[in-house]
Amino acid sequence: MELLPLLTLLLLAHAATFLAWQAITRRRRGACYLLDYACHKPTDDRKVTTEQAGAIIERNKRLGLPEYRFLLKVIVNSGIGEHTYSPRNVLDGREECPTLADAVDEMDSFFDDAVSAVFSKSGVSPLDVDLVVINVGSFSPSPSLADRIVRRFGMRDDVMAYNLSGMGCSAGLVSVDLARNVMMTRAGNTTALVLTSESCAPNWYTGTDKSMMLGNCLFRCGGAAALLTNDPAMRRRAKMELRCLVRAHIGAHDEAHAAAVHREDDDGRLGVSLSKSLPKAAVRAFTDNLQRLAPRILPAAELARFAARLLLRKIFLRRRSKSPKSTGVDHQNSAVSPKIDFKTGVDHFCLHPGGTAVIEAVRKSLGLDGYDVEPARMTLHRWGNTSASSLWYVLSYMEAKRRLKKGDRLLMVTFGSGFKCNSCYWEVINDLADAGVWEDCIADYPPENLVNPYMEKFGWVNDLNSQGQGGAFSFF
Repeated sequence: MELLPLLTLLLLAHAATFLAWQAITRRRRGACYLLDYACHKPTDDRKVTTEQAGAIIERNKRLGLPEYRFLLKVIVNSGIGEHTYSPRNVLDGREECPTLADAVDEMDSFFDDAVSAVFSKSGVSPLDVDLVVINVGSFSPSPSLADRIVRRFGMRDDVMAYNLSGMGCSAGLVSVDLARNVMMTRAGNTTALVLTSESCAPNWYTGTDKSMMLGNCLFRCGGAAALLTNDPAMRRRAKMELRCLVRAHIGAHDEAHAAAVHREDDDGRLGVSLSKSLPKAAVRAFTDNLQRLAPRILPAAELARFAARLLLRKIFLRRRSKSPKSTGVDHQNSAVSPKIDFKTGVDHFCLHPGGTAVIEAVRKSLGLDGYDVEPARMTLHRWGNTSASSLWYVLSYMEAKRRLKKGDRLLMVTFGSGFKCNSCYWEVINDLADAGVWEDCIADYPPENLVNPYMEKFGWVNDLNSQGQGGAFSFF
């Protein structure tokens, strides 16, 4: 009879040990470290100057004066400088008839530059990669681009490869989420190569639909490669650790789903249509994302303060509405504003540089200042909107400016067709100071006066708009 309690004790001890080991294993597998990353810098012969931009617009003989003014208006107000990059076929005047080779060459240029750079910088060999995730929204050849990477860099025959398409500008964080989730399902340590880019070569719009002409002015060539791992032994040499990733998808709403669509115009010309409902969809998706994100990253004191102010506001409005006397006071504005201060939990904001309007909207929503949005604005000026890879250029700017110190908390926010808003929260592990693709120009940013070269050359269209002759841009 004395053996029974001893056996029970041993079984309980074994069970407790097993559960503790499982918890530790899950925690280890759930970890996600950013070892290193590299952004793509195309060659200088692919830069788009103001003269080239004007020449490209003038080549489209289908444009009438209203469309021509509209395009110039977009360029002038885009926040983009003249050091961004375009695909070769557009610069060579072959945008009307792009070939498969044009798109493949654009991707190979990205692979040879950024992927090679991230392997070189990190010291990781292609043979060490267990997982490849690539997202290129509007180009999906067969064999896939993921297969092309495996072949090009001679990876192992047991490497897992995932190819995402059609995910829009938010796909970079979708790829990080996919890589992290796959890591959690695998036994042992996993090293993942995550690639994000967009194919501009076959997607230059040559028609006259104004909602589809915008992309030509905003989107530019770029890409980024990042190495992630869940190996705790590599934590000390990593740059950041992923603490939280939240995704919001409001595609079930018709207006949101149709906000950004790859389609043909009435004449059968393919392009991306950006509708007037896009800002509204972005705000809705952003709100949904922040509601789930805030409780996971903000201190309890800030959440309590927000809840208290929200309660006081509701009480105030209820009492005012029941008051028999009408004072003419705006109840909504006179109440205590229940706004969350995200700076209590975030040190740096890595925002998607989708355009000046997008950056400004996020700045106001989060209550940020010029310093907080400077990386996004400078990235838009130097590189343009490089779609899903844009966030990595913003991150590189922060690192080049030596903003990122050990223990700092960084929030990435991005938007994309669908409609989606994705965000992830990182903790900086080591002081970061790699200038990356900004090395040759970081000393010039931010300039004392951010001169828009397009304003100097085409600023006359603003005068026409002020006279009521060019309201096409008003919905932005």
